[in-house]
Amino acid sequence: MRLEVSCLDRIGLAKDILEVLENYGINLIAIDASNRGFLYLQFAEIGFETLSELMPLIRKVESVHDVRTVSFMPSEQEHYALKTLLKTLPDSVFSINAKGRIRIVNESALLTLNMQEHEVIDESLNHWVQGFNFSRWLTEAPVLAQATRVQIGTNEYLAEMLPIYLPDENNASILAGAVVSLKSPARVGKQFNALQNQTTGFDNVLAVSDKMKDVLKQAKRMAQLDAPLLITGETGTGKELMAKASHDASMRREHPFIPINCAALPDSVAEEELFGFVSNEGQVVKRGLFEEAKGGTVFLDEIAEMSKAAQVKLLRLLQDGTFRRIGGDEEVRADVRIICSTQKNLAELCQSGEFREDLYYRIHVLSYHMPSLRERKVDVIPLTEMFLEHYSQQLSSPLRRISASCRDYLFTYAWPGNVRQLKNAIFRAVSMWDGSAELTVEQLKLPSYAEGFGYFDEEFEGSLDQAMKEYEASLLRRLYPAYPSTRQLAKKLGVSHTAIANKLRDYKITKKR
Repeated sequence: MRLEVSCLDRIGLAKDILEVLENYGINLIAIDASNRGFLYLQFAEIGFETLSELMPLIRKVESVHDVRTVSFMPSEQEHYALKTLLKTLPDSVFSINAKGRIRIVNESALLTLNMQEHEVIDESLNHWVQGFNFSRWLTEAPVLAQATRVQIGTNEYLAEMLPIYLPDENNASILAGAVVSLKSPARVGKQFNALQNQTTGFDNVLAVSDKMKDVLKQAKRMAQLDAPLLITGETGTGKELMAKASHDASMRREHPFIPINCAALPDSVAEEELFGFVSNEGQVVKRGLFEEAKGGTVFLDEIAEMSKAAQVKLLRLLQDGTFRRIGGDEEVRADVRIICSTQKNLAELCQSGEFREDLYYRIHVLSYHMPSLRERKVDVIPLTEMFLEHYSQQLSSPLRRISASCRDYLFTYAWPGNVRQLKNAIFRAVSMWDGSAELTVEQLKLPSYAEGFGYFDEEFEGSLDQAMKEYEASLLRRLYPAYPSTRQLAKKLGVSHTAIANKLRDYKITKKR
């Protein structure tokens, strides 16, 4: 059980909350504090009745604004993300304390040393890594980042050392240790060749606005990491384009990139398509897409729509890199990078039980959010010009200018369908070219749209009273299924339940509708 407490910072707040828990005999497992005005509490599961009594009492504590249950603690997510990231890194990584003793080690490093984790923790890194004195380096003033050649046995590596500084109460820096990563000569050579020779898919991503430039900067860094990546954003913002660009900029670019629309996979065939299946005789009838993408990247578009059964198998694949075909007992190892996308809030879906919380931790190691076109208005005209040039060449149509009125219209339009809507509108305008020299508003044929209200009919006729009644009826039809009683709906809308009952009757809105 985990609670998020929204509150003001004051001395003794945590003590007052813990007294409430103590009165119910609840033993606290963990507590997180956020500088954004939140406390997070973790304790053993309790009954619904106890929770119903407990939460109002916490709300009554001075300086507490609200309290609600959450799926996970911030520290849990950070720990899980760090652990998964370290596991998936191909380089050997050690975290050492200020005396040069190992505190954290990833799986790649353990394979390099041919040791178990308990055999290396709290031991000096110099027991195995020769050619550089880590203890002496950590006593220098100041300790600066370094890169040098080292040996483990007869094998040579490039070691990169980064000191870890923590601020004290006076904002002075305290040396806490360092992170050491080891790269083999072969891996350094691959990275250098990739840097010299590759032309990445990011070259095709247009970014003029600062917001999109920041996204591109993040995406280029994450493309080089072999950890799971989650891309969020509204429909039509270009999530698949960015996933393909990430693949093209990675070490896996010579291998397949397989996009999968989870929303288009029926539950009955989802596992079969993803993981394959074998006959009763044990023969492989169909190889799944994770096998077909061997060495490459699998892009799971709209991961929130994946069936519960497929989520379980995907979780196992992410945990140990293996899966079983449907009907088979053989463990199949999948050498793939997984990139996911969604336009939904996965954290809320975890809270409601619609998406597996442990799978969310696994896929949310690296992530970035694609801004909507409304948030990057500076990009609208450059994108329009780019699409105009592309489709004019593709359809052998003369390249046209954008009229002044059209530029104003493009810039102020809300673009609910984002870049995809803009792209389709330009394609339609170019394909229906009427011989004019300029692109006009009329040629775009965009539906009228008011941000916050949605599409509306330009040909509307009638009074304001009629329009208000139509909107009111539409609103009630959409809300009534979620608040299926007059009292619930009245409370939501801030009116009396009698008024709501009358309006439902007037508009002939029933629970069936």
